Amino acid sequence: MTRALMAGEARLGISAARPSGHHAEAARAMGFCLFNNVALAAEMAIRELGARRVFILDWDVHHGNGTAEIFRYRSDVLFASIHQEGIYPGTGALADVGSGPGAGYTINLPVPAGSGEELWLSLLEHIVLPAARSFVPDLILISAGFDAHRRDPLAGCRLESGSFAELARHVRQTAFERALPLGVVLEGGYEPDALAESVLATLQALGSQDPPRSAAPEGPVTSRAAAQVGRYWPL
Repeated sequence: MTRALMAGEARLGISAARPSGHHAEAARAMGFCLFNNVALAAEMAIRELGARRVFILDWDVHHGNGTAEIFRYRSDVLFASIHQEGIYPGTGALADVGSGPGAGYTINLPVPAGSGEELWLSLLEHIVLPAARSFVPDLILISAGFDAHRRDPLAGCRLESGSFAELARHVRQTAFERALPLGVVLEGGYEPDALAESVLATLQALGSQDPPRSAAPEGPVTSRAAAQVGRYWPL
C-alpha cells in the first residue's frame, strides 16, 4: 500500500491486516499487537520512498501508545490520537506532546466515556486537521480502529457506524484538496457486526465525493485541547 501511494499509483490505499498494530512498541508487542503496521508504513515512506513528513491520525478508542513512543522524539512524523481516557493502555494524556525535538509533534486528545460523534468531529475538525495542514505532510495515514462504536464491548464511547464515515470524509477532503496520498490501516474493533458496518461506511465515505459535516467547537474538552495544541500549531 505505502509503495503504491508514494509512487503515485493510487491516491487511496487500505490495509485490512490482522492483528492490529498501534500498541506495539519498537522492542515489544502488547495489547493484541505484534508489529506496528502504521509506524512501519510511515518509517518506510520516510526512509525509502522520499517522504519528508508523515501525518498519522489514530481514531481507535484506545491510545496508540506504541506509535506515540516510536516517534516521540521525531519532528518528521505528526501523530494525533483521539481516544477514551482512563482505559487501556493508560497513556495519552493531553499534556503529553512528545519529547525533545519531537515536542509538539504528538497530539493526544483523550475524551470521556460516553463521548459521541459531535465531540469526536469537533476535535478532528478544529484541532487535529488544522495542525496537520500546518505540518504540510507528504502522506496521511489513519490508524482506523472501530472500537469507539457504541456496541463495542471494550470501551464506552458512543459512535455509530456513520460517525466513522464522517471522520473519514473530513480526512479525505483534507488529503484530496492538497493532492496527498491517504492510507488507512485497520486497528481495533471487537463487536463483529459493528466492525463490519463501520468499515463499510468508512470505505464508502472515502470513495464518495460527499462533503463532510461540520461540527461546532464542543465546549470544555475542545477548549482545553485548543489551549494545549495551540501552543505549537495555529488552529
